[in-house]
Amino acid sequence: MTTQAKGTVEATSAGWRFKLGIMIIALMFAIWLLIPLAAVMDASAGTIAAVTGGIFIANKVLLLLAVAIIGKAGFQELKRRMFGYVGGLAPDAIVGPLRYRVGIVMFCVPLVSAMLEPYVDTIWPGLRPNLWQLQLLGDVMLIASFFVLGGNFWDKLRALFVRTATVVDAGNTHAQG
Repeated sequence: MTTQAKGTVEATSAGWRFKLGIMIIALMFAIWLLIPLAAVMDASAGTIAAVTGGIFIANKVLLLLAVAIIGKAGFQELKRRMFGYVGGLAPDAIVGPLRYRVGIVMFCVPLVSAMLEPYVDTIWPGLRPNLWQLQLLGDVMLIASFFVLGGNFWDKLRALFVRTATVVDAGNTHAQG
């Protein structure tokens, strides 16, 4: 496949993928409207709390789904549209080991926190402060982790959703036998 043909295929697939990813991101914000809707419908406090927890976890899953669908090229386009005036936001392709470890922690902490929240609240009610600021911090940390992890992380994340993807460790110099 020539470079020109590959660029054409990538640009075509990025069009619908980009639009779908943007719709998923819009959905992430729109589903928060279910909380005031539940309050207007006189839902119990437990129901509203369950809806809030479900939305919080669903937002994390939707964010990962949007990132996987948009891909590296789509994220670059989104960045260009949102932050076109700032030129230095493109993540480095390869990052050092310390930066990578910090990025992995930034990526995993919000996800693990979102998964454990319902269990912590059930086992030890009142332990976790229910502040929207902390939830926003988790979302910002997850998004920032993609910048810290660098451009190659997009390819690794995308490979999770490609059935035929295989691992090729460039750092492994031993012959496979």
